[in-house]
Amino acid sequence: MREAFIERKTKETDISIKLAIDAENKEVSIDTGIGFFDHMLTALAVHGGLSLTVKVNGDLNVDGHHTVEDTGIVLGQAFAKAIGDKCGIARYGSAYIPMDEALGFCSLDISGRPFLVFDASFTDYRIGEYDSCLTEEFFRAFAFNAGITLHIKSCYGSNDHHKTEAIFKAVAHALKAALKVNSDTLLSTKGVL
Repeated sequence: MREAFIERKTKETDISIKLAIDAENKEVSIDTGIGFFDHMLTALAVHGGLSLTVKVNGDLNVDGHHTVEDTGIVLGQAFAKAIGDKCGIARYGSAYIPMDEALGFCSLDISGRPFLVFDASFTDYRIGEYDSCLTEEFFRAFAFNAGITLHIKSCYGSNDHHKTEAIFKAVAHALKAALKVNSDTLLSTKGVL
């Protein structure tokens, strides 16, 4: 089974993440101290078909930046470890996800070559206790630590909650497609990823 448990402790955050890609019982437990971020990680897990436990103690007395970015780092590391040599996976995934008036898009490649293209703007500084600008920070940290080429776009929308949720769900569905095991060979003309 593709799974990983990663812990990371710094002066700013103390994070533990347990990830299982193929678990039959999809258990999701998220506690970062930032309600909206918990909501987004829950959506990522549920829509991605993942079993995910995230526990974060961060310096929220400063702000949410370290908590969100460091969670992206550790989640990316967990994905890299769980995916392993990438043998047999579909590798590519894309998804459009509507959320009421908003439409989010994601296209990704589990390539081992990390990159982020993030095309989204938000009008509200905060969604609950979550700084809107941290969405890009989270996905950058995630992509670079998971080894994923990640393209994200908010096509349109007027409600920043909906726009952000559409993005997280689009990433989830793209990941779900890319992680499917289709064969026993590596999908690469180079023979290595």
